[in-house]
Amino acid sequence: MNFTRKDFPQDFLFGAATAAYQIEGHQFGGAGPTHWDTFAATPGNVVRGEDGARACDHYHRFAEDLDLLRDAGMDAYRFSTSWARVMPDGRHVNVEGLDFYDRLVDAMLERGLKPFQTLYHWELPSALADKGGWTNRDTCSAFADFTDVITDRIGDRVHAIATINEPWCVAFLSHFLGHHAPGLRDIRATARAMHHINLAHGMAMTRLRCKGINNCGVVLNFDHTDPLDDSAGAASAAQTWDAIMNRWFVEAVTKGTYPAEALAGFAAHMPDSWQDDMAEISQKIDFMGVNYYTRHHVTEDKSQPWPHLASQEGPGAKTQMGWEIYPDGLRSFLTRLATDYVGDLPLYVTENGMAWDDRVENGAVYDPERMQFVSDHITATKRAIDQGANVQGFFYWSLLDNYEWAFGYEKRFGMVHVDFDTLKRVPKASYHALKSAIAR
Repeated sequence: MNFTRKDFPQDFLFGAATAAYQIEGHQFGGAGPTHWDTFAATPGNVVRGEDGARACDHYHRFAEDLDLLRDAGMDAYRFSTSWARVMPDGRHVNVEGLDFYDRLVDAMLERGLKPFQTLYHWELPSALADKGGWTNRDTCSAFADFTDVITDRIGDRVHAIATINEPWCVAFLSHFLGHHAPGLRDIRATARAMHHINLAHGMAMTRLRCKGINNCGVVLNFDHTDPLDDSAGAASAAQTWDAIMNRWFVEAVTKGTYPAEALAGFAAHMPDSWQDDMAEISQKIDFMGVNYYTRHHVTEDKSQPWPHLASQEGPGAKTQMGWEIYPDGLRSFLTRLATDYVGDLPLYVTENGMAWDDRVENGAVYDPERMQFVSDHITATKRAIDQGANVQGFFYWSLLDNYEWAFGYEKRFGMVHVDFDTLKRVPKASYHALKSAIAR
């Protein structure tokens, strides 16, 4: 690694991130069915039709996994609380689920880890999906109720609360491109989901503030977008994609507006009186989480319906996902957010990582590609700090190899290898390298 802890501000936090459905095992503890279970059970949606029924069995092995964080010298752990575990039908409480998160948070604190909670990381209860999911405004109210329930149990002990993880994935990737649950390709459903997921954030923030909870924010994902060439069409396509992917959510949260380039396609399909919700959506937050993985090049394609564009990967080296490795995109977003949107508001890199075809050989996993990736992106974060961005922490995605959504168990993002037959954990070389770099 090309950095040490001493290169960063004294209170800078290093950690790793996971998500409930991807690691816990959803067949345990009274968790209810989710729209991801339905999506995975439909042929062609997920590699080998795999789902999160067992995953990494973190539900029973969380102590072992938290020990890995502690032993690496991590300061914090970003985790999510499954709505379908706490309220299996989205409405009624499962005490067993609440008890699990009670034990989990206490176990973090016992190991000196700051708990960074995410309220929603995609496991929508099936009973709510049956009623339209994020196309239905009532789902936002149900989410606010879930916020109350889980916060009443663990809100006194978590260090920070993020409302939604990656709303673009919840709305556009899932309702327009169809790659994630519920697997729709419908512009009207997309427009409504794009707005309602922001409203869910706002309504959750209102409930948290009513309880006097501080250190609350949201986690947005960003994709660095460049025009494919010097043409006016490519420049226009890049603006449109940036509006849909990046600006729709950050401008809603920080300015109470939606970008014109995105409304050009969505306006006719938006919910009635959506403008009345923007004040609640844009209420003050205490931090913003930044998830960043790659960049794309886009160009105009008038043969396609709106947004009239085509996208392709950049020319650089690729991860197992086929994503271009472009660390400067992270620096660019962090400084752009500080300059154009949030000022001195604390920023956290809440996800950054790479998938690689890791193998256990002689009881160890050697992953120099990931070591370089982590080093380069943490160094890019340091450059953003030097350029004025108030970045206060970096969370690697992910602690464990896990259920990678539509890619099943095929793509490995973890710093810890998981054998999905035996569930044995093996820390990779990147884990040991990061441990050494952040040692106090």
